This record gives sequence, structure tokens and C-alpha cells, in this order.
Amino acid sequence: MGTGSILITGASSGLGAEMARQFAALGYDLALCARRTERLAELAAEIAAAHPRVRVRVAALDVTDFDAVPTVFDEFAADLGRIDRVIVNAGLGKGVPFGKGGERPNRQTVQTNFLGAMAQMEAAMKIFRAQGGGHLVVISSISAVRGMPKTMTAYAASKAGVAALAEGIAAERVPGVDVSIIFPGYISSEMNDKAAHPPTFLVDTRTGVRSMVSAIEKRRFKAYCPAWPWVPLAYAMKVLPLSIVRRLAGM
Repeated sequence: MGTGSILITGASSGLGAEMARQFAALGYDLALCARRTERLAELAAEIAAAHPRVRVRVAALDVTDFDAVPTVFDEFAADLGRIDRVIVNAGLGKGVPFGKGGERPNRQTVQTNFLGAMAQMEAAMKIFRAQGGGHLVVISSISAVRGMPKTMTAYAASKAGVAALAEGIAAERVPGVDVSIIFPGYISSEMNDKAAHPPTFLVDTRTGVRSMVSAIEKRRFKAYCPAWPWVPLAYAMKVLPLSIVRRLAGM
């Protein structure tokens, strides 16, 4: 069973909400934030009913409000006593092929997924340095392995960027701080449920998140989730021609 507290951003739906459920079942106290507070309240009530000993705190947070990020993180830390793990999960999946009028949605995706993640990492590391340790978890994507075409271009680049940020933090070897970079494959969530053609190898949310939670609990530095088929496919995507990578990506 887990002990300690976990802060999860983007926790109102999808992978974030399911991670909250599964970590609560392991006994962790939770600090949950997202833009949609009504969803957070429903999730907190659900977790409280299922796991009455788990403390759940919620707060509204738009990760692109860069001044609000450290404020919310610090308030959670003060309320719960400390934050043992921060999961940088909040993300956006908008995208338009370049040159087709997608400046705004592509910019929004990069601002949320990269600059918003950078603000979260800064706030988390400040807390971890002050308290003498912690576990920074960054949710990247299998699409970060190579450049992706069409609607995925900006998204994939933003997820490659957050993986590079996390790797740089890990390279510093801050005493007491572990870093995990999680590369989810195609896991059912609100981000991809509206896709006209479901991606290949899609797994249900609970199964996919169970793999993520297992890797996080083991404090794996890098993990492709689920391991099958994404460990071999990630290697293949790094070396195969882009024309084949495009087919693997369902593009």
C-alpha cells in the first residue's frame, strides 16, 4: 500500500482521473487540480466514498496561468504537510496541419503541454528541494518518439519537449529526487474518444492506467505503457523511415 501524498494535474477526466482512483486504492492522499472544478468535486466524492481514510484536496488550476501554478502547489503542500509525488499530467490534444490555419490551436497545445508543464516542474522542484526529496512524474506520449504528421505535429513536439525537460532535471541528480517519464501508448480517454478512426492498439482507460501506475510505483526512469506492444514499437519508431512511422501512428 502507498503512503504519502500525490499531486495530479489535469485530474478531472481521462488518465488523470483514473490515476487518482488507482492511487487512492493504494492508500495515497491526493491533491487534485484541473480547470473543471465540478468534475473534480464529483471525483473527490467518489474517492471519499470508496476510500474514507484517504484525504482528497481539490483546487481549480489552469496550468497556463503561470503565476497560479506555484500558488496552488504550495497551498496543497501546506494543507497536506508535504507533497511526495507530483504527476505533471495536464494536457491538450488540439492540432491542425501546418499551413492550414492552425496557428491558434497548435499554439494552445504547445503552451499547455510544454510551457504549462515547465511551470509545474518548476513549482514541484521548488517544493522537493525545500523538503529534501520527492518524485517528479512527467506524462509524455508515445508520439514524442518521432515527429508526427498532420494534426499530431504540434502535440508530438510538445510531448518530446516535456520529456527532454524531465531528462534534464534527472541529469542534475538533485538529492532525494526521483524522476519518471511515462510514455503512454494509445489509451482510451476524452482526448482520443472523438477520433473518427480509433488508433491501432487502443486499450481501455483502466488497463492503460494500471500499467502507468505500476511503472510510477516502481519509480522507473522511462516507461512505455502498456509495455506490450509499445516497448518494441518505440524502438522501431526511432529507427524506421518516417513513411512507416506514419502508418504505425495510424496517420
